[in-house]
Amino acid sequence: MNPSKRFALVAGETSGDLLAGLLLGGVRQRWPDLHSFGIGGPQMVAQGFDPWWPSEKLAVRGYVEVLRHYREIVGIRAELQQRLLTSTRPDVFIGVDAPDFNLDLEANLKAGGIRTVHFVCPSIWAWRADRVDKIRRSADHVLCIFPFEPELLGRHGIAATYVGHPLANVIPMEPDRAAARAQLGLREEDAVVAILPGSRASEVQYLVARFFETAVRLRRERPGIRFVVPAVPALRERIEAAARAAGLDGALTVIPGQSHTALAACDVTLIASGTATLEAALFKRPMVIAYNMNWLSWQIMRRKQLQPWVGLPNILCGEFVVPELLQDAATPQALSRAVLDWLDAPAKIASLQQRFTELHHTLRRDTAQLATDAIEQVLEG
Repeated sequence: MNPSKRFALVAGETSGDLLAGLLLGGVRQRWPDLHSFGIGGPQMVAQGFDPWWPSEKLAVRGYVEVLRHYREIVGIRAELQQRLLTSTRPDVFIGVDAPDFNLDLEANLKAGGIRTVHFVCPSIWAWRADRVDKIRRSADHVLCIFPFEPELLGRHGIAATYVGHPLANVIPMEPDRAAARAQLGLREEDAVVAILPGSRASEVQYLVARFFETAVRLRRERPGIRFVVPAVPALRERIEAAARAAGLDGALTVIPGQSHTALAACDVTLIASGTATLEAALFKRPMVIAYNMNWLSWQIMRRKQLQPWVGLPNILCGEFVVPELLQDAATPQALSRAVLDWLDAPAKIASLQQRFTELHHTLRRDTAQLATDAIEQVLEG
């Protein structure tokens, strides 16, 4: 029997909470008496995690937006670091994504003699090549969710393991569209668009109005079209208010969470760039990727871009397999046209689904065991 362990984790948003919850489920198989604590959300809590702060505290994206919350976020990190270095020292610290918060914290914990693991390689291949040195200083080991990342990190002397993407094991290879529609009260013959405007308040602020104006345009073209909008609990009221303001009460249903059900049920999804786009790909659904943010944040971000793609499906496939409409290009007129293009192209959808099935097989690994094996190696030094 393995002795009990103390793991500290930080997951900074909905997608990180999901990844960390899946990781904890596997880790607890090896260490049943595991005590885990730090910053996390409901998926982690379901695995026995003790949240000292909720993950929503860190769910801020964009340079300007982060500045507004900077003092609070830095204060949380300082208090967490102090506790982990003194009164509640863990056997290992696992930073789950959130590199702007976690890498500096990991570097200080590592300097203080605590072993550190970073789960999800920062996207140095897409946006921030300058982070390589920081990763080397911060993490004893990196758990990678994409197959090309360990070799890239290895060139810079960073130990890493490809563990597959946890979502590839959770999402079925052939989603049950009929069951998902029945669960949401949708008919088999309905044309259904899932609208996913993001899980952060800043994303919803910039995207939800233009997404709902897009829905209004789509209704004019296809009067019977139906919309489902999965919403995290903290943002549901704001999303419902925006739907009412757009006059979409009859055709649009806001559901609590259940993004996977919405993706399984839909014909196409209008979706904010982020982890959700990979989930949509694993559900084999055509999508229109959009993003809009503070103008200054966008100017800073675009200068750091290393590839022509922003959406994960396009990055992983190495080409524009789905459209991306970003910042000023994300107009309701352009978004509605792109959605209709999918609805009118069944042969194109079939080809895309085959491409996404191949991607799904590539990403499907025994993530929990591979990650746990790597963590155990770190613990053994």
